[in-house]
Amino acid sequence: MTQETAFSPITGQNWPVDVAGLQVDLPIVAIRPDFAISLMMVIDLGVRFGEHVGRKLAEKLRPLKPDVIVGAATLGIPVAIEVSRALSLDNYVILQKSPKIHLGDALVQHISSITSKGEQRLLLDRRAIPFLAGKRVVVVDDVVASGSSLKGSVELARSAGAEVVGIGVILTEARDWQETLGPDQALIHSLAHIPQFALGKDGWSPIPETFL
Repeated sequence: MTQETAFSPITGQNWPVDVAGLQVDLPIVAIRPDFAISLMMVIDLGVRFGEHVGRKLAEKLRPLKPDVIVGAATLGIPVAIEVSRALSLDNYVILQKSPKIHLGDALVQHISSITSKGEQRLLLDRRAIPFLAGKRVVVVDDVVASGSSLKGSVELARSAGAEVVGIGVILTEARDWQETLGPDQALIHSLAHIPQFALGKDGWSPIPETFL
């Protein structure tokens, strides 16, 4: 009798990505036994990486003349901070996912994520609305995959009266986000693209249709 091998997300393979001139190797992580993604944890890539992507995204976003940068917790926080810093902006707005005690009256948007289980919520503190109302806003995040989180972020900013003039991400992943964002996909500015992966006889290989 053979014992069934437990499913493990660790594949032991990496995917190299040139992020606007900075090379990083992302671990390929299995979401299902036959499907995997390359996982970028921006908070684990160091200060130099954060400064680099913030500066490179700022170069793309500066012509839009944003007044405020909006990012979603958790991995969008360092992106929002570094882009704001590179644009010489002092204030930024973070959309929370945890129902903190001061967010009982928050504006709420429901989202889903390819790397998180179940439905999540984005929460906008009503005290941040004056920072957004009537302002030119750019929404940033680390990766756009399904597009649900970014769509929710954009809709929350608009519900606060913001004019969303752009979306900045470090990586675009596959293509599902294009349908989710609809016309707003034209607002996307990114530094690199990553495919998704299928398991073959020689290990994990990129799925051709997930390339741009």
